[in-house]
Amino acid sequence: MSKILDICKVCFTFGKSNFTIMKPRYLFPHHFRSIGYLCFGVIILFGILLKVFHPQLNMESLHQNIIPGIKTWHDITALLILAGLLFIAFSKEKIEDEHISLIRLESLQWAVYLNYFMLALSVVLANRMELMHIILTAVWAPLIFFIIRFRWMIFRLNKEAKLS
Repeated sequence: MSKILDICKVCFTFGKSNFTIMKPRYLFPHHFRSIGYLCFGVIILFGILLKVFHPQLNMESLHQNIIPGIKTWHDITALLILAGLLFIAFSKEKIEDEHISLIRLESLQWAVYLNYFMLALSVVLANRMELMHIILTAVWAPLIFFIIRFRWMIFRLNKEAKLS
């Protein structure tokens, strides 16, 4: 009988609690969001100015190198957009708790569903040349959908907290 009780022994500890705090390991520090908005804003402003001063510039002229060095600038802007969107989307909140993590997860799931729904709809409705542009857009779209949904849910959460 003693051997059976030894197998089923339960140890209780009293005193210092051994709880662990959930750490968001794969998020950038909070101040990276400002860097992301700066990168994204500068590139959007650059794109608007480029369209104003070079309205003849399109995707075909980009690949034919009509304007010297434009391919290099295109690559730099694409990388800055990617970095900016990643910093905006995956930087910590000032207070990062389980509820924020749940909102982040739900927003990411919602963004992926929406992106693939729109991609499937585009595949059915678009022709071959338009489809290439749509697929290139689908690379950036999940980050943009995630940022919009996550920021909207945080805005609603803060609004509800102020009313309470």
